[in-house]
Amino acid sequence: MAMAAACCLLTLTLTVSLVPLVYGNSEGDALYTLRRSLSDPDNVLQSWDPTLVNPCTWFHITCNQDNRVTRVDLGNSNLSGHLVPGLGKLEHLQYLELYKNNIQGTIPAELGNLKSLISLDLYNNNISGTIPSSLGKLKSLVFLRLNDNMLTGPIPRDLVGISSLKVVDVSNNDLCGTIPTSGPFEHIPLNNFENNHRLEGPELLGLASYDTNCS
Repeated sequence: MAMAAACCLLTLTLTVSLVPLVYGNSEGDALYTLRRSLSDPDNVLQSWDPTLVNPCTWFHITCNQDNRVTRVDLGNSNLSGHLVPGLGKLEHLQYLELYKNNIQGTIPAELGNLKSLISLDLYNNNISGTIPSSLGKLKSLVFLRLNDNMLTGPIPRDLVGISSLKVVDVSNNDLCGTIPTSGPFEHIPLNNFENNHRLEGPELLGLASYDTNCS
């Protein structure tokens, strides 16, 4: 009996050791938390099954060869609800595309943990609150499109340090303060800041506080 038990234990140990490490579980949990926070009348998230090993077979999700999530493509999908802090766990994510929906609430500060992010497209929603300064940690970011929302507060100066940033559009919000003029903002056209009635013209470095008119 003891010998049989030892044999079974050895077999179990070998079986467990042969199971490949699956990276997708925490990412699948994070994405499923997003699904539960969203209303989805067109069932675009119907394939998001939390019982699967990883989310790489879900529609609107792209993974790399290591089964790590690199894209979330849910633009123009008639979704409403809010974003979740768990999105910050998608550490290999390069594209977060949630534009042209009816998403409300705030931008989670945890999105600043997405160190591989290239594109953050949240435009044409109903997102409120401020632009998190934590987005300044996204040193691979190229596209930041937050236009046509209900964002308030100043443009974080932390964004000035993102040398890769090529496109910034925050037009049609309720931002205040002044427009940055250094770093990548030197080449951003002024119309990408228009229709923010409390946002003043380009800052004159050293002459005024950047968050003027925000009280």
